[in-house]
Amino acid sequence: MKFCAKNLAAIAFCFGLASICAAQDAPAASAPAAPAPDAQKPADQPPPPPAPTALPTPAIAGPLVGIPPAIFDAGPFGKIVANGILSGLGMWQGNHVPGDEPTQAALSNGQIFIQKTDGWFQFYLQAGAYTLPALATPFLATDKTMTNFYGPVPQGFLKLQAGKNTSFLIGALPTLIGAEYTFSFENMNIERGILWNQENAVNRGVQVNQTMGKFSAALSWNDGFYSNRYTWLWGSLAYTNGPHSLSFVAGGNLGQTKFQTLATPVQNNGSIYNVIYTYTKGAWIVQPYFQYTNIPTNAKIGVVKGASTTGGAILLSRTFKHGFSLPVRWEYITSSGSSKDPDVVNLIFGPGSGGTSVTVTPTFQYGGFFFRGDLSWVHAIDYTPGNGFGPTGVNKNQPRAVAEIGFMFGNNIVEKK
Repeated sequence: MKFCAKNLAAIAFCFGLASICAAQDAPAASAPAAPAPDAQKPADQPPPPPAPTALPTPAIAGPLVGIPPAIFDAGPFGKIVANGILSGLGMWQGNHVPGDEPTQAALSNGQIFIQKTDGWFQFYLQAGAYTLPALATPFLATDKTMTNFYGPVPQGFLKLQAGKNTSFLIGALPTLIGAEYTFSFENMNIERGILWNQENAVNRGVQVNQTMGKFSAALSWNDGFYSNRYTWLWGSLAYTNGPHSLSFVAGGNLGQTKFQTLATPVQNNGSIYNVIYTYTKGAWIVQPYFQYTNIPTNAKIGVVKGASTTGGAILLSRTFKHGFSLPVRWEYITSSGSSKDPDVVNLIFGPGSGGTSVTVTPTFQYGGFFFRGDLSWVHAIDYTPGNGFGPTGVNKNQPRAVAEIGFMFGNNIVEKK
């Protein structure tokens, strides 16, 4: 499937761009009603103000629950809200590749989120340290992650609320592609999956959001995989009805570049398409999604023969009593080409390869404190020797165990009057 600027523009126009935009623009959940005044108190005593609620940014898919922010009076800037997270992880893995280690430990998140969420002029600022652990990829320490990816301020943008249902964003934005977010605390599982390895995470650009009843749409012009080349166009349309949500997302590069880094892989020269369904009700979150990506042939930038990937995943989470929950993720992905043709661009474990993964993440949260663990298994299919797992790249499987412990903070550490 060759990428065509005309086709992408049509798709973007039809679909818009709003899976995460909807989360960014969604109003915070209504605060619980204040309790009735005590009969012993004077009748004219006003009831206490409603407690603040958790904000939709940064987005958290669940089962972890965000903490309401602390609220500060910033004078001419109005009310500023702030919260944050501090967490660390430890990892064991089998069949590690050269340059990686069988055991790892790191600060997974040491971040603060400051934002203004009312009025026509708003902003969001996320700063601090982080790691980006993902299945089937070598682990990168916190300092190296920040250096090679998005720096100490990975996301930050201005938001102009032009109307009740219309807003404009400009800055370093969270991607709208895929069902998994960038940082570990935002997702059901600690590590992102093998489909996420084909997606971008943060892009710099401009974005317009629009809600129309049960539909949410947006359009974005950005630099795709953090390339600093503003040639990507996103489009998506999301429909929400009660516990059901269905999103169509499309994005592609209208230009091509040789520029590559860890944050800007060869996938920056392609296109991505998603269909994501989400069911959220009671104790259940059910989220299956389909993904197709395509890297076209372009010998001028080193892609002698292009390739595509087709994949799907199912993310489930069941919440139990006393703060316990159990998320599960299953994935399958395959790439075009053949191991007999080394000129085909390698997108997974060699041309024509595929993979599957299973991840289980028992989770416990009490207030801002949480503890959880990933048990995962990745299986490489039709891999090219040297592109699998283990010291020589000839192992088909990689098991991992990850534990993460942390604390989310906001108004729970601010002294109340």
